[in-house]
Amino acid sequence: MHPERVYFYGTCLVDLFYPEAGMAGIRLLRRAGVEVLFPDGQTCCGQPAFNCGYWEEARGVARSQVALFPLDIPVVLPSGSCAGMMRNHYPELFHGEPDEARVRAFSGRVFELTQFLVDVLEVKLEDLGEPVKVTWHSSCHALRDLGLAGQPQALLGQLANVEVAPLARERECCGFGGTFSVRHPEISGAMACDKAADAVATGASRVLSTDGGCLLNVQGALEAKGAALRAQHIAEFLWERTHAR
Repeated sequence: MHPERVYFYGTCLVDLFYPEAGMAGIRLLRRAGVEVLFPDGQTCCGQPAFNCGYWEEARGVARSQVALFPLDIPVVLPSGSCAGMMRNHYPELFHGEPDEARVRAFSGRVFELTQFLVDVLEVKLEDLGEPVKVTWHSSCHALRDLGLAGQPQALLGQLANVEVAPLARERECCGFGGTFSVRHPEISGAMACDKAADAVATGASRVLSTDGGCLLNVQGALEAKGAALRAQHIAEFLWERTHAR
């Protein structure tokens, strides 16, 4: 039975850099007949502090976020990275803490957007756009941490006029890695250039992903190359293709 209501956690990168992707995600859920609740006060999920070893600070951030979603309904995120943090690492972060049980219950309600659209809502899409070629980048956190297993590709596969050209090194990191790109900018930049070159070689007009960090990193490398190819969040792309204007 499909849930009647869900929470939407926008994530900080979507809020700051890709608000259109967040709105597209909300619209996709609403079109599927789901009421979307968006609590005020959302900030970072705490992943940067967690990854850097500042677990006490990460717990403070996480507690403030968990408190925003008290109802026993799904929490949907347009980010595999943040969803992986909340679903898999919050229980680790709060192991042995007084509020461990409450946090574990919250983590069990967390879904990445495409995962929720495919596995829970079983949405069917009708492509209303012109023929286009795209390519797909699987973010490391979505793929390896959250365990996203083909849900984005399943949605793209429903679009009759969309050709998905595979990357030669699709599962290779784009170099963002959160604080990795700050601590090791030269290595990160080289990895982003490799990913951008791989995407350009496909002949696609857009490179899609489910994670804002990857999109920022790849788009920066594409712009530095002067490439016409642009990076786009899959939620925005899906809404564009299936929304009657």
